[in-house]
Amino acid sequence: MTLLRRRTLLTAIALLPLASFAQKPASTLRIGYQKSSTLLTILKVRGQLEQDLAPLGVKVSWHEFSSGLPLLEALNVGGVDLSADVADTVPVFAQAAGAQLTYFAQESPSPSAQAIVVRADSPIASVAELKGKKIAVTKAAGSHYLLIAALEKAGLRFKDIEPAYLSPADGRAAFERGSVAAWVTWDPYLAGVQRQSTVRILADGRSVADYQRYYLASTAYAQARPDVLAVVFEALRKTGKWVKQSPKEAAELLAPAWGLDAKTVELANGRRSYEVRLVVKDALAEQQRIADAFHNEGLLPRKLDATAVPLWNGKATL
Repeated sequence: MTLLRRRTLLTAIALLPLASFAQKPASTLRIGYQKSSTLLTILKVRGQLEQDLAPLGVKVSWHEFSSGLPLLEALNVGGVDLSADVADTVPVFAQAAGAQLTYFAQESPSPSAQAIVVRADSPIASVAELKGKKIAVTKAAGSHYLLIAALEKAGLRFKDIEPAYLSPADGRAAFERGSVAAWVTWDPYLAGVQRQSTVRILADGRSVADYQRYYLASTAYAQARPDVLAVVFEALRKTGKWVKQSPKEAAELLAPAWGLDAKTVELANGRRSYEVRLVVKDALAEQQRIADAFHNEGLLPRKLDATAVPLWNGKATL
């Protein structure tokens, strides 16, 4: 599928809920999230944002997406106002598509929270041995960049493997039935397959991909409601600290929301930093490396300046 056809399809998917959103009052903050959106999932379960935003007269509605790319498509077309954390690759693809999005927070690096896995009985012992193999990966996810970077480190190009672009659920199914030689995924999917199947980690992001997750808002919303972003940012920061200080309690809270057992959730959370901080331009060097890598492999239509993006500085959008 061409990039243009994929963008058209994703935009169509993102627009499906738009009719219902159009009736929402401006005082409703519409949040898009995915299964790996740990901190906002906790805030949702607790009803914390609803409490924190009540003094501003703002209500909250929650909208779940399968992965980061369709989530940012929805953000760009006005389907949601704020995106829960997405992997560092996703905003690069959105920027290439001309999306009007503002970075308003990030989590510091969690390189071991995504990995390339093979089955325990696989003869593949190194990334170099993936040459010519079919590999399951989610397009534009952080794991997509991990695969490109790990292949490059092993002296290979992305074209040296056969990508199978699949959602996390479909990727795991293909991996477990042996339709692909390896699967590249992230937590909590990584922790789930580690605990429920017999697998080996071939490589993770350490020394090749920082894996920083970003929170974004539509630029129009960021400019109109910096007061709301300030409340959300503080709630995220506090929740991130609580997860690291109270790992068992956090895992028990998340387990039913994720449909996983608490030990699997605790394993996943142990590999994420959950250190929420503001985004500064000087810290976007990894975003530029990601953009350059995808462009060099012919996966982005044009070369990007990944640092030429609006940033929220805690008070306003710059």
